[in-house]
Amino acid sequence: MQFAVLPVINEGSPSSTSSFEILDMESAPAPYQEVHPHWFFCRLAEDNRSWLPFSRDDSDKLENACKTVGEKEEDVVVAVDGERFDVHIKERKRYAVYWDQAPTEVRRCTWFYKGDKDTRFMPYPEDFSKSLEDAYMTAVTLGKWKTKLEFPSGETVILHNPKLIMQYQPVGLQDDWVTSPSEQNRPQTVKRGVDNISVDITEGEPEQVDHLVFMIHGIGPACDLRFRSIIQCVNDFRNASLSLLASHYKLAQQDGKIGRVEFLPVNWHSALHGDATGVDEDIQRITLPSISRLRHFTNDTLLDLFFYNSPTYCQTIVDTVASEINRLHTLFKQRHMAFKGAVSVVGHSLGSLILFDLLTNQRTDSEPRKRFASDEHHLLNCDTLEDTLTRLGLQQYLAKLQAESVDLESLGLCQDSDLKDLGIPLGHRKKILNYIRRKRLPECYKTGASCLASGIQVPTQTTSDQDCNQSAGLAKQQSQFNRTHSVTSAVDYEYFDVGIGQVSIDYPQLAFHPQTFFAIGSPIGMFLTVRGLKYIDPNYSFPTCKSFYNIYHPYDPVAYRIEPMIVADVDPEPMLIPHHKGRKRMHLELKDSLTRMSIDLKNNVLGSLRMAWQSFARLPVVALPPVVEGETPVQRNLQETLGACEETNFAGSAAETVQSEIKMGMLNGGRRIDYVLQEKPIESFNEYLFAIQSHLCYWESEDTALLVLKEIYDKLGVAFEQPQQ
Repeated sequence: MQFAVLPVINEGSPSSTSSFEILDMESAPAPYQEVHPHWFFCRLAEDNRSWLPFSRDDSDKLENACKTVGEKEEDVVVAVDGERFDVHIKERKRYAVYWDQAPTEVRRCTWFYKGDKDTRFMPYPEDFSKSLEDAYMTAVTLGKWKTKLEFPSGETVILHNPKLIMQYQPVGLQDDWVTSPSEQNRPQTVKRGVDNISVDITEGEPEQVDHLVFMIHGIGPACDLRFRSIIQCVNDFRNASLSLLASHYKLAQQDGKIGRVEFLPVNWHSALHGDATGVDEDIQRITLPSISRLRHFTNDTLLDLFFYNSPTYCQTIVDTVASEINRLHTLFKQRHMAFKGAVSVVGHSLGSLILFDLLTNQRTDSEPRKRFASDEHHLLNCDTLEDTLTRLGLQQYLAKLQAESVDLESLGLCQDSDLKDLGIPLGHRKKILNYIRRKRLPECYKTGASCLASGIQVPTQTTSDQDCNQSAGLAKQQSQFNRTHSVTSAVDYEYFDVGIGQVSIDYPQLAFHPQTFFAIGSPIGMFLTVRGLKYIDPNYSFPTCKSFYNIYHPYDPVAYRIEPMIVADVDPEPMLIPHHKGRKRMHLELKDSLTRMSIDLKNNVLGSLRMAWQSFARLPVVALPPVVEGETPVQRNLQETLGACEETNFAGSAAETVQSEIKMGMLNGGRRIDYVLQEKPIESFNEYLFAIQSHLCYWESEDTALLVLKEIYDKLGVAFEQPQQ
């Protein structure tokens, strides 16, 4: 960049007071040292541009790569931010690896500026910074300060001395006699080097990844009250986990025993509401014009609950979640070749229900794929492939299917991905799959058996006279299973031998066996109850996942418990999640203290009555009235009161022991399932006021993140460290 160097004319303006001269009267200036650059990336949020620094490790990698590029024709790509982003050095762009995101600009920064109204320093463009650095080097080498630099864009920079450099913005119209920049707009402060500005720069994330976690969102495109996407919310959860690892697993990190846990977002909302399905256009045509913003919010958010119970869109949601998880898992393994850790899943709100249904329908490696016994028989009884496509109005695909040697039987074996590879649009694929599904279900009912999760078949008729009650219950179950089928709906609920109700669709398989399933703010219990399930068999567990945690906030209006559906004869309190600082919140401690004080006061009063009664009983016999048979009402009431007090004390002392010894079935390997967060003091003043916020608080909850980390590293044998307060 070309610029003009002019001497500053001292006209006695406020910008040329003796304060500058005092700074100039220092000792001999230090020799020139080249500025150390630091790399920044641009973040766009609501039309606001902000520049954030890379970590020191990533910045060093980028600088080293920049030095090696030179005059090479090919671009150099550097993985940054835990290898979740790639930076193209020559292009100066930062690309997301695991999710769709517009590329952002990257700069090699050496000079920064900040105005009076700015909250942070902004980096200059690289060519502008190079011009400033050249002028600064000349001034330091020759000792020529109070130099004015005029750039072609109109900016004016004055180098008063090494510690005072100011920039003045151009003015649209100026008279020729205006020679002092002090008469222009208010100046901006200019700083050289990242060490001279106030900015938080981290050291970088550990390269070693111990565990991989996929996080699935709930209804709607926004995940918190700030209407942020799942990507931003998972970033907060990941940052919280990194901070907790540094504080609660400090020694293990210093010894190199652990690295970090990677959290990746799984987005299914965009696929459901994208142009491929056309559902938004269909809903918009029937939406009333009044209260448009509220209706738009309802269509974009709340309708996801109804879509999940739709025969077509439920399949779309489940396919999207499974395929996205498998895609991310494959991509992660390609970028982390040395990764040998396990994988877990986290589901929020409706996302937890999607994972629950998906994990319930997973198969073990030795279990064959479940199929209806009469699929081929029924499909072979149809006329021809041409007749079927004509009936569906899709005869234009006949030649394409015949070219791939697809007959009617093989068409019944095709999945959505197979039809997609043939170039069939989504709407027509769903029509074909829905037609096949509707043809399969009635034939399955005619066989006299309902399909079970473990592959066992329950006959619809029982010939044993000794099993009348079981036959009646089974007939009721079959009547629920054999509902009246509409022409457009093939969704039904299968009642398995373990008592789990499932949506009857084709559930895809995950490419791995999850270690742990964390449900946060989950309505699983409510949905299972609505499906007609009142009891979960204690022996039931997910086929491929042996750990399950149901985490919720006490004021969350969407969350429901799971344990009462497993242990019906006991109503245990949920496990209280410890505060990440190792104590209960102050208002909960105060509440417990008041409860103990009331119990102690009651015990003291009753103890005094006991002593008085015993003293009265030890009086001489001559002073006592004649003994009558039986107890007086006073004696009986006092003894009952004292007995009740003893029972209360015994129950209170044994409550914690009973809570920890309760076996909660096999969903979590016999361990507790329901875990409740501690509400904040301000939340306890009004439960209703913080209800919605309570459902969206998990992404920034350090207590939730610590519970996830503790479960992960306990299985790795890494001890938990409580930091000193």
